[in-house]
This record gives sequence, C-alpha cells and structure tokens, in this order.
Amino acid sequence: MPAGALALLLAAALGHATWNYLAKGARNDAAFTFAFVAVSLVIYAPVAIIAYAIQRPELGWEAFAFMAVSGGIFHVAYYYSLTTGYRLGDLSLVYPLARGTGPAIAVAGGIFIFGESPSPLALAGAAMVIVGIIVMTWSPHVRDGHSDVRLSVAFALLTGAIIGTYTLWDKKGVDLSTPVIFAYGIDVFRILVFAPFVLLRPAGRQALAYAWNEERRAVLGIGLLEPGAYMMVLAALTIAPVSYVAPAREISILIGALIGWRLLGEGDVRRRMLGAGAIVLGVFALALG
Repeated sequence: MPAGALALLLAAALGHATWNYLAKGARNDAAFTFAFVAVSLVIYAPVAIIAYAIQRPELGWEAFAFMAVSGGIFHVAYYYSLTTGYRLGDLSLVYPLARGTGPAIAVAGGIFIFGESPSPLALAGAAMVIVGIIVMTWSPHVRDGHSDVRLSVAFALLTGAIIGTYTLWDKKGVDLSTPVIFAYGIDVFRILVFAPFVLLRPAGRQALAYAWNEERRAVLGIGLLEPGAYMMVLAALTIAPVSYVAPAREISILIGALIGWRLLGEGDVRRRMLGAGAIVLGVFALALG
C-alpha cells in the first residue's frame, strides 16, 4: 500500500473512533443527525467549492445517482444501525464488531466485483480479522448476557455488512467524481432524507433545539470529524485498491476498544482487547500485503 494512503487511513481512524465516542453518549434521533449533518455541510462548503474549482469534475447523472443512493440509503441505514447497537451495548464491543465485519465483505467484493488480486499476506490478514470477530462474539458476556447485549451484537454485525456494501458502492461513485465532492454530496442527500421529519413537524423542531442546546459538543464534533475522516478514506481509495483500503482503515478498532475501556469503564476487557488485537494484526497484514 502506498505510504500516502496509509497515512490518510491512520488519520481517518483516529477521527472515526473519536466521533463514535461522541455518538455513544448522544440521543441520535433524526434531529440530532440533521444537526450534525448541517454542521458538516457548513464546515466543508469552502472545501467542496475549492475542490470543485481546482479539479472541475464532470458530474453526470450517474455520479449524482451514486451520491443519492449512498447518502439517502446506505449512510442513513449505517448510522441508524450503529447507534442502535450503541444504545443496547458497549462501545468496546459494538464498535470493533461493526468495523471488523466490513473489511471481510469489502475484500470479497474487491476480488469478485473489481477483479483485484490481494496477496497471500493480505488474505491471511483478512482471516485474522475474522478470527478477531469470533473471539469477541464467542464470549460468555455475549452468549449468556441480557437480550440487549445479543441484540447489540446483531446490530453491530448488520452495521458491518452495510459498511462493506457502501465501501464497494462508493469505490465506483468516487471514480465518477472526486473524494471531496462525493463525500459532500453524500451529506447533501442525507440531510434531504431527514429534513421533512425535522423541519416540518413541531416535535422535530423542538428536538432540533434540544440537540443544539444540550448536545452541541457532540453535534459539532461529529459534524467536523465524520465527513473529514471519510473524505480521507475516499482519497485513499483513489490511490490504493479497495481490498487494501477497507481493512487498513480499521486500525480505528483498537482505538475504539481503548476508548471504551479507559473513558467509559466498560468490562470484559481482556477478551475484547484480544479480539481487537487480532483484528488490528489482520489490518497490518492487509496494509503490508
């Protein structure tokens, strides 16, 4: 993997784990999502304008269709599934499982859809990711725990499946546009989904005021970090194969597990760190491969 792509992915991983920590403590209703996406659109408008002025991409109907499906369907489903998992379970369990499932799907898609040929070391890395997932989900804490714990695992794995799907979809979409323009377009279509539910209903407007007044730190933090991290991932996709980029970005798994342990005081530390460590080893094997 090119060094530039790896640097982008490491920075994206730190930003991604941080915004997930902020999301774990928020209400995450439609108004909250609308608020942080609106912040993102304001913050990154100058970046998108400059990127368009410099690169002058030819944006046809196909590029907008890819943005619409990604922002209006995949990313809405992703955030709902992820935050439902957080409501039911721990960050240090849900986050690694969600982030670890996506690479296995994306690697398979990169091979079968895009005809990529990962090296044996990269394939071994993908296997290590799967081993890490098994270690975490086979714990007594999950098997014998409350039904909410098991449901949180189910939503984490569903989130991973959505991640793998939109990674493959966005690989094609970014080829029709540019990383910055495509990421910005995703947020435009995402906010259009939530606007009627938030702005046209009195309860929605009240919830929006609550999100801004009571959860402003999370709104601003996620608004800044979520699109910024993903723009770096999309930029990496332009210089490295998807079957390497998708797994390598998952170094955030270890960061997320550490945040859950150190900042949130979550339990089952040894098993979760072991599973997260296996996933991280797989990530580095993929990056080196």
